[in-house]
This record gives sequence, structure tokens and C-alpha cells, in this order.
Amino acid sequence: MNVDPVKFFAALSHELRLRALVLLRQQGELCVCELMHALGVSQPMISRHLAQLREAGVVQDRREGQWIYYQLHPQLPQWANDALAAAMQGVTGREPYSADQASLAAMPNRPGAPRCA
Repeated sequence: MNVDPVKFFAALSHELRLRALVLLRQQGELCVCELMHALGVSQPMISRHLAQLREAGVVQDRREGQWIYYQLHPQLPQWANDALAAAMQGVTGREPYSADQASLAAMPNRPGAPRCA
């Protein structure tokens, strides 16, 4: 997979996109509803940011019924995975990243956890 480094780092430069990526890296795959809840944002807002991550080649999506699931793109080049790992180290234990994880874990009526079904 050929990922443009400028587009990749531009995608990571927005706090909401970085927060979503941290959750996706921790959880593997999340639906839009889980990201909305964990990040405390509206569906249009998270969808717009996820679309930017998808266009940059950082994430991929899949549809299952009415739900859309996102995960890190499995074919990210090693340098991109290394950059994400370094970002994870930098934010571990910091706010709002730890609060996002706690919010996701406390999400009520999370059907089919860890994914929406």
C-alpha cells in the first residue's frame, strides 16, 4: 500500500482524528456509534473525520446491516504503523485519551461489545 506521508501526518494532526485512531488501535474495530459515544461528538462530525482518515488511507470501513465499522487499514506501511505506535506512547495516560477509553468502556447498551451488532 502506498500512503502519502504528507496526507498521513495531516490526518493525524487533528485532535479528534488522533483520538479516534488511538481508540481504533486499542480496540481493533469500532462502529461509528461507539466512536460517537467515546468522543462525545455528533454522527456528522465523526463521519466527516473518519472520511478524511479513509481518504488518507489510514483506516478502512465495512458495513454490516445499518452499522459502519472502522479499523486501521491492515496494509499500512511499517513506517506508518511505527508512527502510530509512537503516538500511542505519547498519549498513554493523558487526557482526553484515557477518558475516551473509559467512556467507551462505560457505554450503556453497547450491543455485541466490543462491537455494535
